[in-house]
Amino acid sequence: MILRGYKSSDCPAMAELFYHTVHTVNAKDYSPAQLDAWATGQIDLDAWNASFLAHHTVVAVENGQITGFGDMDNTGYLDRLYVHKDYQGHGIASRICDALEQACPSLHLSTHASITARPFFERRGWRVVREQQVERRGVLLTNFVMERHLADTPAPETERLIL
Repeated sequence: MILRGYKSSDCPAMAELFYHTVHTVNAKDYSPAQLDAWATGQIDLDAWNASFLAHHTVVAVENGQITGFGDMDNTGYLDRLYVHKDYQGHGIASRICDALEQACPSLHLSTHASITARPFFERRGWRVVREQQVERRGVLLTNFVMERHLADTPAPETERLIL
């Protein structure tokens, strides 16, 4: 597996990975109605592309296939982190997070983590600030506002990645 920076041509494959990951991996924690509200399959690719270009975006690739991606803005807000359903548990999310955290100019990180992702972030030293209900297409979903102060909780030792 390699990590690399985002290219606009990645966007359609990343949108598809997002949809399928939500509808399979997150299905253990959310109802079908919640999954449909969260990931409709109707993504505005131009808006997503602009967002990925504005953020620091890391893409994991194995054998020519995108297996995961994540993006973080300069304030330390981790916007998206998704790993293909067939590559869960292979360390991809950890490597993506390591790269994003190392590249971020802020020492304060934040995210809105799903029920499914919460344990992953907690293992990395993130803490829950609060549980919240967010509305998507008239359906309520539970997630968690989480944060991490890099000065307080160093990331696991990894080689510095330059993307």
